[in-house]
Amino acid sequence: MKYVIGLMSGTSLDGVDAALIRTDGERIAEFGAGDMHAYTGSERAILQAAVDAALAWNFEGEEPDFSDAEAVLTSSHGDLVAAVIRASGLEARDIALVGFHGQTVLHRAPAGRHKGKTRQIGDGEALAARTGIDVVYDFRSDDVAGGGQGAPLATLYHAALAAQDQLELPLAVVNLGGVANVTWLAKDSEPVAFDTGPANGLIDAWCQQRLGTSHDSNGELAARGRIDPAALKALMKHPFFAKTPPKSLDRWDFSLDPVQHLGDADGAATLTAFTARTVAASIDQLGQPGRILATGGGRHNPVLMRMMGEAMGVRPEAVERVGWRGDLLEAEAFAWLAARVAAGLPTSLPSTTGVARPTCGGRIAHPRS
Repeated sequence: MKYVIGLMSGTSLDGVDAALIRTDGERIAEFGAGDMHAYTGSERAILQAAVDAALAWNFEGEEPDFSDAEAVLTSSHGDLVAAVIRASGLEARDIALVGFHGQTVLHRAPAGRHKGKTRQIGDGEALAARTGIDVVYDFRSDDVAGGGQGAPLATLYHAALAAQDQLELPLAVVNLGGVANVTWLAKDSEPVAFDTGPANGLIDAWCQQRLGTSHDSNGELAARGRIDPAALKALMKHPFFAKTPPKSLDRWDFSLDPVQHLGDADGAATLTAFTARTVAASIDQLGQPGRILATGGGRHNPVLMRMMGEAMGVRPEAVERVGWRGDLLEAEAFAWLAARVAAGLPTSLPSTTGVARPTCGGRIAHPRS
């Protein structure tokens, strides 16, 4: 068993989470310190500029220069690793690995016979040099090269936690980040996972556009509004929902156009219902779970959680109900995945991403001597 620190910066660009666990890439022997660095306004602006440049590039022609954004990631992630080590009472030499997801700036799912493309920026070599610790990074590229979606990747960690805690199956774990995805765990079968649609991404974008705020705190804006059936129907017509799993999407694949004619509260209510109903429709394809656990920032939105329960007929529960750390779960996952990369174990399966065969995805950067 080794101490590993995982780092996750999601598509919301709000900050980076870090978590320490002790693991061999199969069992988790200890859940250690965790922390979060909230991006400053200037850091977020630099990262958003990288996303904007990536969207304009769209994998055509010369790749943009992401060096400024990668410098932000190296600095913020490096400082956070140091903070977690201090909080743990450990030293850098006690940490075997850092699992560094990086920042997704562009993701294109496979289409027909064409493989997908994905770009997570982040200089693993620079972070290894800064921390003095081996860094595992670039987790998604090998899966995409093998015909997979490259996402979601936390699925096998969800399965490991559920098995270790002997949770009753079937079980659905819904991650409500910028994008929503579901992990389906059932007896005598491999885990299944796929993106279900937007989660907080469109709601956050709506609040930023209309109110200049980062998100709908506690769902208060949506709670004051009414769902617009016509706008909701237009959102549901997106071609993503006609695809069969496994499938994935980019946070920016969806537009606010169907709700632009609505007032602030009605737009928020409609977008929240959109997330709830697309999650419900996805789980309905898989079966009837005995329990639905929710992780990611969306679990803090009581309006979204209520709408999901109404749509699914099963009330979702925050993962804290089973002792999991919802604010750190994805960071823990990338620590665990880093240990699996070092051990040569699969990080994705055909049933979780559509990759052709079980794949161990990731590169290891070593500190310069």
